[in-house]
Amino acid sequence: MEPLTLADATVAANAAAVREQGPFVYGLTNFVAAPLSANALLAIGAGPAFGAAPGWPSAFAAGASAMVINGAALTSAATPDDLTTAAAAATAAGTPWVLDPVAVGAGAPAYDEVMAAVLAAGPSIVRGNASEVVALAGGDGGGSGVDSTMDSSDVVDLVADLARRLGTVVAVSGATDYISDGTRTVAVPGGSAYMPQVTGTGCSLGAVCAAFAAVTNPFDAAVAAHAVYAEAGARAEKVASGSGSFAVAFVDALNNL
Repeated sequence: MEPLTLADATVAANAAAVREQGPFVYGLTNFVAAPLSANALLAIGAGPAFGAAPGWPSAFAAGASAMVINGAALTSAATPDDLTTAAAAATAAGTPWVLDPVAVGAGAPAYDEVMAAVLAAGPSIVRGNASEVVALAGGDGGGSGVDSTMDSSDVVDLVADLARRLGTVVAVSGATDYISDGTRTVAVPGGSAYMPQVTGTGCSLGAVCAAFAAVTNPFDAAVAAHAVYAEAGARAEKVASGSGSFAVAFVDALNNL
């Protein structure tokens, strides 16, 4: 499997398209991840709006350029109905959208039922860690809260199989990210060891995937988003002295790519 990076012409073209078109990305996420998600979108040239204010899940999901639903939005003000309403509205309107099923399979069956209902609406991209991907496939991912206990390399074949079963693009993040549409599977190396030490980096990757989905097809969108993210992480690590300075340098790197 040949690795793919920001140097790929298609990735670079899609990154330029996001900055040129400035897509409006609506999202439902949690209070911890929202600031970094919004700042990451602004840094790459997109326009964010997050939250479940009255009417937003239906109106913004239908009217946005793209949308991201992060399951951890349920820890904030969003309700299960907000998530399913937004998913249904986006699908009906043809709005590309990303599902990040945070902590699915980690031991909360009621939460898993909500994620299953959202998944049934047909996301354009499903993005998660290795444990979450295993859980979505019906296995025991052994997730520890919101963190994975598995490596992305352990689930490469499962990513492609799940993509075929769901009829969507599936991306798993880790030391190397893997993205598949069931036919094609791409590896994206890079990033930084600081990423897991900064709250919201995985969640904001879902938002960046949504921004790219507004300007190209879901597979190329997921690949480009992960490549851009990995490059920004690698650049930020070079100037960071710890996880705090990395967080700031990471947003700067996204902005300067």
